Amino acid sequence: MRASNEAMLLRRIWQAELVSRAELARETGLSASTVSSIVGRFAEDGLVRLQEAGPSRGGRPPVMVAFADDAYCIVGVEMGATHVTVAVTDLRGRILAEEYTPFATREQPEETLALLVRSVRSCRSRAGAPGLRCLGVGVAVPSPLDVRRPGELSALILPAWRGINLAERLVVALGLPVVLENDANAGALAERWFGIGGDDFTFIKVGTGIGAGHVISGSLYRGATGIAGEMGHLAIDPAGPPCSCGNRGCLHVLAGTPALLQLAAAVPGLEHPPTSALEIVAACNAGEPWAVEIVAKLGGWLGVGIAGLVNLLNPSHIVLGGEIVQAGEALLAPLRASASARSLLFSASHVEIRATSLGPAATAIGAGALMLDRALDDLSFFVSTTQEVA
Repeated sequence: MRASNEAMLLRRIWQAELVSRAELARETGLSASTVSSIVGRFAEDGLVRLQEAGPSRGGRPPVMVAFADDAYCIVGVEMGATHVTVAVTDLRGRILAEEYTPFATREQPEETLALLVRSVRSCRSRAGAPGLRCLGVGVAVPSPLDVRRPGELSALILPAWRGINLAERLVVALGLPVVLENDANAGALAERWFGIGGDDFTFIKVGTGIGAGHVISGSLYRGATGIAGEMGHLAIDPAGPPCSCGNRGCLHVLAGTPALLQLAAAVPGLEHPPTSALEIVAACNAGEPWAVEIVAKLGGWLGVGIAGLVNLLNPSHIVLGGEIVQAGEALLAPLRASASARSLLFSASHVEIRATSLGPAATAIGAGALMLDRALDDLSFFVSTTQEVA
């Protein structure tokens, strides 16, 4: 009961950012003495700060309780198919240090593990003074995660990783708690905690693959076996190219990064075809007609897939992440037009479709948010993670 009350109070303080003990007692139903005792222990542990009195309502002004955003750091990692991003944040999702490294992670598990460890250590060293306490490491991966095999990636999607428990290997190397999450789900968590908020929205990660993270009634929806959101395998063109899943015309083969690069390679007279989505984005933003056309075509296909999602789930927002969203309205305008033309009028008129405001590290930040969520449920994370920077 005590642990449950403490977790409830600390989560409420985090949500409020600044709140009085009397308000905490009213909102939680705990007695004033219980709230004061728990808040006092939080203050001794450095998790909250007692600040100068707030406005008085007739009587002694209340002492305000503020969550200590800088009490710990969190490490968020995005292990993309073609890159690794590491972001060290405070407990409010503000980036203290980040690092982006292009790398082919799918085919090189051991080299990727070594890169992850180096990048995490490097970012932690740059994030603050040595000894800064760390809650743990959240890792977003380009793979569905089977709840029956926690810590392992899908051998179907990433065959080179078969039999490798990524979470266990990182725990041993870093000496910190580690939790894995699908990259699209991590992006949705980032938006839920630090972005748009909201109770019913979808985050779509557009990269080598295309995945969706769904927040429904305030909670991340993972499905019966934890692999909900494989939006890239919606078959939207029966006459389209074959997909690795066995179907034809999946959104993945029409709008993923490989499709984008194939379209660019087929542009007549292009002396140096791009080798990454960012190169196409740069050309598009510079007004190159061939790149603008390719990005618009991609937006049209994404809109077809998103229309089905809008009709099925009726979300308030659809937020897009991934390198391609840096093309801005060149992507979003044709995407919205395509989605609107295929969606039910009432649903289409009530959904906002936009790019993430959290920047290129959004997915990594979301992976860190998962670790914060775990810690606010289990306060032992706050007392057991006192490791110094390795």
